[in-house]
Amino acid sequence: QVQLVESGGGSVQAGGSLRLSCAASGSIASINVMGWYRQTPGKLRELVATITGAGATNSADSVKGRFTISRDNAKNTVYLQMNSLKPEDTAVYFCRAIILATFSAGYVEHWGQGTLVTVSP
Repeated sequence: QVQLVESGGGSVQAGGSLRLSCAASGSIASINVMGWYRQTPGKLRELVATITGAGATNSADSVKGRFTISRDNAKNTVYLQMNSLKPEDTAVYFCRAIILATFSAGYVEHWGQGTLVTVSP
């Protein structure tokens, strides 16, 4: 069974930095796109950044120049380096990956359990 496990969330003051990690485990044949999304109470989950297996990235305008997504294909892990954090970045951050499991017929979307990031003024 494929699983995504996130780590690295926490509390930080405005202007600070945090690094999130998300490791995929299980019987994995291939991973397509990996990404980070975030959600605050009463709002829809929104895209933060994505990265393909070849390393092409995409990010929300609100985080451009502050957040950097990267991945280690050998470790099936995606990272989100968050710098110059703002109070409005406070949210639960979720990892998402499109994964082809071993002996599976096709790629399936998987989500992590979420990790809370709190940025105080």
